[in-house]
Amino acid sequence: MNEYIAYCGLNCETCEARIATVNHDDALRRQVAKEWSELNGVEITPEMIHCVGCRIDGPKTPYCESLCPIRPCAMKKHIQTCGSCAEMGTCEKLAVIIGNNPDAIRNLKG
Repeated sequence: MNEYIAYCGLNCETCEARIATVNHDDALRRQVAKEWSELNGVEITPEMIHCVGCRIDGPKTPYCESLCPIRPCAMKKHIQTCGSCAEMGTCEKLAVIIGNNPDAIRNLKG
């Protein structure tokens, strides 16, 4: 499986936080921080927009590193993605992601 597919099925390659990180794009970091702050109703600073991907060694955004409930669950189960988890179809944590992103479920099943 593509190493940029996150445990939840989102594609980290298309994530603006990762794009800003790998391209050292501070303007994009500021833009993403502003958008994510408004979307989530919390303050997200440009310094928090520093991530190389969910399953890639290296920095993560604060959400991906310590707030996401999916990543630690998959890591504890030692699975490549939630696509190989027997509970995928009934997982409430994963339902939030795949319910809002049809590409994520396709990535997990693909």
